[in-house]
Amino acid sequence: MADSSFKLEPLGDRIVIQPLQQEQVLASGIVIPETAKEKPQQGEVIAVGPGKRDESGDRIPLDIVVGDRILYKKYTGQEVKVERDDLIVLEEREVLAKVIV
Repeated sequence: MADSSFKLEPLGDRIVIQPLQQEQVLASGIVIPETAKEKPQQGEVIAVGPGKRDESGDRIPLDIVVGDRILYKKYTGQEVKVERDDLIVLEEREVLAKVIV
């Protein structure tokens, strides 16, 4: 996030991610117009909630940590704009996988 004075703290099993933008130009030199781009499905985790509670009231920690790169469902989560950053808040169950680079 650009401004460290503003904090967005997710609740429960929610995760805040910054979507990774699709390449503007392909390796072949073809420029992809804005209208042809698909929604990104990868993002970097910038905040995680404490986890949801089980029936006995104990917290179930998340498998995702800040800094993870994840793959998430295509049309999911809540898009929010914080300062100039476009972010997505989603639940842990909407994460499909961690991306290992």
